[in-house]
Amino acid sequence: MTAIIAADRLTIRFGAVTAVSDVSFEVAKGEIFGFLGPNGSGKTTIIKALCGLLTPSEGTGRILGMDIRKDAAEIRRHVGYMSQKFGLYEDLTVAENLAFYAGVYGLDGERAEERTHEVQKLTGIEPYMKRRAGQLSGGWKQRLALACAIIHSPEVLFLDEPTAGIDPVARRALWDLLFQLSGQGVTFFVTTHYMDEAERCGRVGYIYLSKLIAIGTVAELQKLPEANPAGTSRVQIDTANPSAMLDTVRGMAGVREATIFGRSIHALAETDGLGALRAKLPQARVETIEPSLEDVFVTLTYQIMEASR
Repeated sequence: MTAIIAADRLTIRFGAVTAVSDVSFEVAKGEIFGFLGPNGSGKTTIIKALCGLLTPSEGTGRILGMDIRKDAAEIRRHVGYMSQKFGLYEDLTVAENLAFYAGVYGLDGERAEERTHEVQKLTGIEPYMKRRAGQLSGGWKQRLALACAIIHSPEVLFLDEPTAGIDPVARRALWDLLFQLSGQGVTFFVTTHYMDEAERCGRVGYIYLSKLIAIGTVAELQKLPEANPAGTSRVQIDTANPSAMLDTVRGMAGVREATIFGRSIHALAETDGLGALRAKLPQARVETIEPSLEDVFVTLTYQIMEASR
């Protein structure tokens, strides 16, 4: 794999606080790489370091073969960045925002006009060109933010929780745009809290307490030994009222963890106790399942929490 984005033992400290600890990974050309983790785990800090906005305390990284320590200014010419919050100028119109960012990235004249028309067509934002950005809905604000982030035709896009706070239809439309750009060779690094979005990514990394604790495809993560401890099975318990049943399940012998998942309960239980579990829940249907991505990350997180006590 030729790495378009690479982190090599990346460590970032702010005084006595280690925000990112010894993180390494690679992302290939055209890949959509998902990055998950609780708030404060280091996701945004890693993006800022890779974009050349923060200098690592230790380790390094490369973007398109350029060193994030030595070539920060040049890297920023080749990447696009959408921040967690809408960061454009709400008092300016859509057209004025696009013109401003075209100028920031050094586009002018015919090239600026050409790219403006291209991103209008790609994002569908043309009907709103005269509207002030602050008057757009959440979904259209995100489309505008994406349009501004790609107006200079970047080869790499960093998207920090790009769909936070927008409705499901707008989320799907934005992801359709990402897949379209990925098909054209653009490489993505996307942070998200939504498991369904993570499952759309080619590979996923999970960072917790500043450390990257898992990375792989969804199928690889589902089969991690740490998420499937020896002698246990993942089960789905279908019952009429899972909320009322949850504490009962958690208190049963052999049940290591249990949580609500939609209209069911997902539990990690000792395999040799499944017969007893079914006997104690005669009105419920208990089936063994593959762990969901959420199950994997919850199990990994619980293990780290237990180890740190």
